Amino acid sequence: MARLSPLVMLPPVIFAALAATFYWGMGRQNPDELPSTFIGQQAPELGGAALAGFPFATDADLRSGEVTLVNFWATWCPPCRAEHPNLNAMAANGIRIVGVNIRDDDAKATAYLTEEGNPFIGVVSDPTGRRSIDWGVTAPPETFIIGGDGTVLFKFIGPLVGSDYQQRFMPELEKALGKAE
Repeated sequence: MARLSPLVMLPPVIFAALAATFYWGMGRQNPDELPSTFIGQQAPELGGAALAGFPFATDADLRSGEVTLVNFWATWCPPCRAEHPNLNAMAANGIRIVGVNIRDDDAKATAYLTEEGNPFIGVVSDPTGRRSIDWGVTAPPETFIIGGDGTVLFKFIGPLVGSDYQQRFMPELEKALGKAE
């Protein structure tokens, strides 16, 4: 009787493992979303520098006992400009928002906030993008929901506009605000 080599079984085993991995990946809730390693962890430090003419955001702002959003944005970013009216509206409704201006010119950022309105309780200037790296931001805009104790509750990649904003971000914000009450 001919004996089968164990190497003959290797290709089907590798194929089955890859198929199972792909099947699991396709079954994820939102396959385009990169999970944040910070969910459930303390928010990284804000650091950075002050943006002239605007209040500076500190780590204490993220641990004030109130839910706070941290929004990474830039003036050269069209989606950031698209979401700005929604940020202004949220701020007008009492939502605390910290802005981190990344890889941008301070003079342009100051002019933009002066012209379009400042929704932020504090602004951090991050011209080198170091803060965005520390927070795991891939590209602006990205917004984090931070619990009153400084815990990262949710990360939203992309502009706060449209149906994705309404269907994914707003329920998470409402849930976070409900916990704070």
